[in-house]
Amino acid sequence: MPRQIAFYGKGGIGKSTTSQNTLAALVEMDQKILIVGCDPKADSTRLILNTKLQDTVLHLAAKAGSVEDLELEDVMKIGYKGIKCTEAGGPEPGVGCAGRGVITAINFLEENGAYDDVDYVSYDVLGDVVCGGFAMPIRENKAQEIYIVMSGEMMALFAANNIAKGILKYAGSGGVRLGGLICNERQTDREIDLSESLASKLNTQLIHFVPRDNGVQHAELRRQTVIQYAPDSKQAGEYRQLATKIHANAGKGTIPTPITMEELEDMLLEFGIMKSDEAALAELEAKEKSLCS
Repeated sequence: MPRQIAFYGKGGIGKSTTSQNTLAALVEMDQKILIVGCDPKADSTRLILNTKLQDTVLHLAAKAGSVEDLELEDVMKIGYKGIKCTEAGGPEPGVGCAGRGVITAINFLEENGAYDDVDYVSYDVLGDVVCGGFAMPIRENKAQEIYIVMSGEMMALFAANNIAKGILKYAGSGGVRLGGLICNERQTDREIDLSESLASKLNTQLIHFVPRDNGVQHAELRRQTVIQYAPDSKQAGEYRQLATKIHANAGKGTIPTPITMEELEDMLLEFGIMKSDEAALAELEAKEKSLCS
C-alpha cells in the first residue's frame, strides 16, 4: 500500500509550491508518486507538468457526460521524472461543494488503477477544514499523514490550529495522524521559535523550516520546481532535506492536541507578536501626546 500523505494550509501560504518541490525531491529518491490535486484552482501539478493548468476530473467529466465516460489517461498526465498528476477540480464559484470533485476524483482513480505501483499518493488541499469538502481526504480515511504548511503570521497559525482540530475529529474513527508542521518562512519576528512552540502545543514536530528565497519565484515563473530549475542551489537542498525527513517519518504521526483561541493569543503575546490591551493603550496614549506636543 502506498503512503497517503496530504499537504494542508491556508490559502497563499505556499502549500502547493512546497508540496511540489518536496515531491520532486522524493522522486529523486526513487519513489513513485501520484499527485491528487484537491484545490479548485487546479494548480497542484503545474510545476511538475511545466504547464499552465491541467484539465480537471470534474471539467472533463462534464464535457464527456459523466465520470464513467472517462479513461484514466484522460485525467492523468505524467510529469517530472515520471510523477503521475491529476486534478480533481471544483464547481463554479458560488455553486456546489468542492468535496464532490475531490471524492469523485479519488474514487475514479482508485477504481481505475491509478494507485497501483506507487510509493506515495499526495493530496494537495486548500485552506483549513472549516469546509467539510476540503476535509474529504481525511473524512474518507484516504489521507493518513497530514503535513501543515504554515508561517509565523497570525492567520497561518490560526489555520494550522484549525486543521489540527479537523485531524483530531477523525483520528478516532480512522488512521489519520499529524505528521508535522512545515514553516514556510515569511520573515516575521521569532518565526522559528513560534513555530516550534506551536508544534509542541499541538503534540507534533516542526519537521522543517523552509527559508525564504527568491529562487522559488524565479522557478515558478518558468513553471518549474526549484529542484528542476536550480538543482544545485541551496534552496533545492532545503526541499531535499524536507523530503528526506518526510520519508523517514513513516508511522511517526501523532494525534494532535489543538489549543483554544485564547491560548493561541497568549502564545503570540509571549513571543511579542501581539501587544496586550494595556500595552496597546499605552502606545496609543504616547502617540497622542507626541502629536499634541
